[in-house]
Amino acid sequence: MVNIWVKMALADVCGIKSSIDFGYSRENDKVVNEVKTYTRNFTNNLHLAMPPFVNPAETLGQIVQGTDESGKSLKIKFDHGTTTLGFQYQGGIVLAVDSRATGGQFIGSSTMKKIVEINDYLLGTLAGGAADCVYWDRVLARQCRMYELRNRERISIAAASKLLSNMIYNFKGMGLSIGMMLAGWDKRGPGLYYVDSEGTRTPGKVFSVGSGSVFAFGVLDSGYRWDLTDEQAYELGRRAIYHATHRDAYSGGIIRVYHMKSTGWVHISDQDSKDLHYAYHADKPAEPSTSTS
Repeated sequence: MVNIWVKMALADVCGIKSSIDFGYSRENDKVVNEVKTYTRNFTNNLHLAMPPFVNPAETLGQIVQGTDESGKSLKIKFDHGTTTLGFQYQGGIVLAVDSRATGGQFIGSSTMKKIVEINDYLLGTLAGGAADCVYWDRVLARQCRMYELRNRERISIAAASKLLSNMIYNFKGMGLSIGMMLAGWDKRGPGLYYVDSEGTRTPGKVFSVGSGSVFAFGVLDSGYRWDLTDEQAYELGRRAIYHATHRDAYSGGIIRVYHMKSTGWVHISDQDSKDLHYAYHADKPAEPSTSTS
């Protein structure tokens, strides 16, 4: 307080206008501190800035159920649009995804890479909010690498999925939108898990996630067998994603196929769904002509 009076006295002596705000430096420090607080996850990826509420989960829920000043109901919900799938068979695990990223009814990108290569023996798929999925996949990649350096062995698929599930569960009800599959190979063999933003963690043989998953499941249910050959498995995954992109407006773009083997993952193909449409259409048997008398 004394320093402020001294500054004001010096300003009077020097003839400086009184409109100058001597508290500017303090305001500037406040802004800098806020920036540091809300960007702390750059140095510690497990520290995310929370909304400025006492209880974020409950308060955000009340906001979603309320209305704005014009009386319209508020909408803080994601429009989910994607198709991803994964299944185990005798040759390992096949993952297939589309590449369309949407914002509501608008296409934001047609080249989104929805399979993340966490390490040489672990892959993750993205469904939900793109930023959420990419961020937590990167956090998981770092944690898996730290585990490998500490223990001198790769983390198991079960442990990696449990680690991801536990991290995400801490932010349950706070607006995350995540539906991931983790596929990998460890000492126990192949492993496929589904993890979402509610903290769900489910092992399984066949999964499909996203708005087009119902169409992909239709193809998978009709063509899936444990004794598929590699080429048959690739084609099944590719065809299932294609049919989802054909029927679901929120899915489309490039269809990517990966194969998880005991020697690590292999990138099989990237094919445009449009090219596959014409290729499959050409393979269809000719429809019999109908005549009316």
